[in-house]
Amino acid sequence: MICITGDTHGGFQRFGNKYFPQQREMSRDDYMIISGDFGGLWDGSAEENYWLNWLEDKPWTTLWVDGNHENFDMLKRLPVEEWKNGRVQRIRPHILRLLRGQAYEIDGLTFFTMGGASSHDIQDGILDPSAPDFEREYWWKRRTRQRFRVLGHSWWPDELPSDEEYLTALATLERIGWRADCVITHCAPSRIVRRLNPDYTTDRLNDFLDMVDQRLEFQYWFFGHYHDNQAVDDRHILLWEQIVQLL
Repeated sequence: MICITGDTHGGFQRFGNKYFPQQREMSRDDYMIISGDFGGLWDGSAEENYWLNWLEDKPWTTLWVDGNHENFDMLKRLPVEEWKNGRVQRIRPHILRLLRGQAYEIDGLTFFTMGGASSHDIQDGILDPSAPDFEREYWWKRRTRQRFRVLGHSWWPDELPSDEEYLTALATLERIGWRADCVITHCAPSRIVRRLNPDYTTDRLNDFLDMVDQRLEFQYWFFGHYHDNQAVDDRHILLWEQIVQLL
């Protein structure tokens, strides 16, 4: 069984027995894929470790691509290993991050992954905690209910892929002959973004995914980020709280 869902932001309640009874039939050879903003590795707190252990105790293997709300400093410190023809980082024995620009062979299907996205909640700026006026600016923005984040604490430039990760993705696509069964990303191709909301802005990653969307032969493309559950068309599926079963 392969299931796919959207952003979790560190809250895994949707995987409780009450909401997802299908888990009674699952094993470690079954997979739950989270399409970005996993959020389960953020500050190393006791509460965070409790929920990671809770998720690890579920009968399946959890796979996830990163979104824009991840602690990339913590992720950088994790070792990288090979898994099913791609590279991963193992958060727990059965919780694996699928890295950007990789392709995995899972139950006879090829999955291409490309995490990352631009944050939509930084309209009022990103504060640098080393700046001399940080405290004043921080509390002013808090009191006036501005939408901002703090560098290295709630926002990281690594939310978007590096040049090296784009090159890795292209090399992977060449290796698999531009054919995959499923694509898992956090944000969507530019064309799909405009269909969701013409007012959304796009960036280099959206445009890159747009190119992939046009060249790659695939069956389904699953993504999160936009906090809705919607079949944009017969191949592009936006997920949030919903869990869909692929196999």
